[in-house]
Amino acid sequence: MSDTTCHMSISLDGFVAGPDQSEDDPLGKRGHDLHTWHMGDDRANDADETAVGWLMRPRGAYIMGRNMFGPIRGEWEGDWDGWWGPEPPYHAPVFVLTHYARPPLEMEGGTTFHFVTEGPDEALRRAVEAAGDRTISVCGGASTINHFLREGHIDELRLHVAPITLGAGESIFADLAGLSFEVASSRSTSLVMHMTLKRATS
Repeated sequence: MSDTTCHMSISLDGFVAGPDQSEDDPLGKRGHDLHTWHMGDDRANDADETAVGWLMRPRGAYIMGRNMFGPIRGEWEGDWDGWWGPEPPYHAPVFVLTHYARPPLEMEGGTTFHFVTEGPDEALRRAVEAAGDRTISVCGGASTINHFLREGHIDELRLHVAPITLGAGESIFADLAGLSFEVASSRSTSLVMHMTLKRATS
């Protein structure tokens, strides 16, 4: 079975997005500040460059929640096709969890969004089938990541800890007592601490 990974920028107080997500604030209030380390030309050193390369490497398939795909709630309306423009950065099948059916959305560059109404386990099954022996990435949002962490389906968790606090928002560790990981590596820069955690085997 493919390895399943997750990369998340996270605040010191455990939030991966700020409150009040909207079309103007895709990551919620101040959520963009979590990503300074890989935005623009502000990377501190080669540790950040290495982390960006690992973040952007090709995967076989992706899984994301409805809230990560867009700010629209309820039935699909209009022609919303994601935050990323006509050529999203995935270049592979993306399985979007939703309660509302929608035909697959084929974009430029090899990305096709598939809207899965049968739940996370079905999304994972389809992602495994699509990925073959390549890696699967669980992109977010927080509730989607929490489900896969709770079920033990994330083999590697890469956290990029920004030295800020948000005070409120979406936490990937809400109501997740008892998880156990091993620290595989860590590197710090002035902008972020990069941590690679592997699921504990015992």
